[in-house]
Amino acid sequence: MLNLTPFVLALMIGAEPEPLGAGDHTRLFKMGEQTRSYLVHVPKKYDPKKPTPVVLALHGAAMNGPMMAPFSGLSTKSDEEGFIVVYPNGTGAALFLTWNAGSFRNAKTDDVAYIGKVLDDLGTVANVDTKRVYACGMSNGAMMCYRLAAELSDRIAAIAPVAGTIAIEESKPKRPVPVLHFHGTKDTFVPFGKPEGKAPSFMKLKSVDDSIQTWVKLNGCEEKPKATEELTKEGEELKVTRKVYPAGKVGAEVILITIEGGGHTWPGQKPPASFMGKSTLAVSANDLIWEFFKKHSLK
Repeated sequence: MLNLTPFVLALMIGAEPEPLGAGDHTRLFKMGEQTRSYLVHVPKKYDPKKPTPVVLALHGAAMNGPMMAPFSGLSTKSDEEGFIVVYPNGTGAALFLTWNAGSFRNAKTDDVAYIGKVLDDLGTVANVDTKRVYACGMSNGAMMCYRLAAELSDRIAAIAPVAGTIAIEESKPKRPVPVLHFHGTKDTFVPFGKPEGKAPSFMKLKSVDDSIQTWVKLNGCEEKPKATEELTKEGEELKVTRKVYPAGKVGAEVILITIEGGGHTWPGQKPPASFMGKSTLAVSANDLIWEFFKKHSLK
C-alpha cells in the first residue's frame, strides 16, 4: 500500500517531511504549475545512518512508475542488495505516461530537470549516496536513460537501457558514463537494427549499433569488443550473449547484451502480454544490472 499521508500532511502544515523507512512511498512536489510524483521503494535492510545507492527505474510509454515496479521486479532486488529503487512518473493522460526522451518531437516537458528534482527531493528524506546514483529503464524509459547520461552525467554514475535506443540528436556528456544495454533481436517496437520503412513523423530513433557506437566513442572505449561471451546454456530457447567494449582511461566501459529471438521484454521477467514477444528467464537483467552498477561510481 502506498504511503501518501506523511508528505501530504507536511505540505498542509508546512513541516519538514519525515525521513522514509522501509517500504513503498509516493512523493509529490511542484515543478512550475505541475505537480509531479514518483514512487520510491526503501529496502528492508536500509540504514538511515549510511549513504545508500539509488537506482532510477524508468517506465516505458503507456506505463507509469507503479506499473514499472512489478514489470521489472526491481523492488525484490532492492531488498536483496540494499539499494533504494525509485520509479519516477512521466507525463500524459491518466496512467498512460511518456518521457520526453527526444523521440517524441512534440513533447515539451523538461524531464531531465524533473529527474534532478526527484533526486533533490529524495535527498531530503533518505540518506542518498550521491556518487552511486544509477538509471535503468524500459523502452521509452531506456531512451530517457540515454538522455540522462548525455545531460545529467554529473549526477548519474552509470546507465542500463533495456529495449530502447538513443532518441536525441546529439549527446554531449560532461563525463564518460558506463553503459549496459539489453536488446532482443526480434523486438518489433524498438527494432534492433534500423527501422524498416518510414518512421512516424513524431519519432526519431538510432539503431542499437548506432547507440552503442555513439557511447563507445564518447567513453573512449576500445573500438573493437572482446570476444562475444554466451550467458546461457546450450539448448535454452533464447541465446543470450554479452559483448564488452573495454573501458578507456576513465573506466567507462560499454556492454551490449543481445537476446537472440527476444522481444520487447525485460530479461528474467515474464512479459505481461504475448504481443511483446519472447523473454528469456535464463538470464536476469536485474542481476546483471546491479552487478554492473556496483562497479561504477562518480569520482
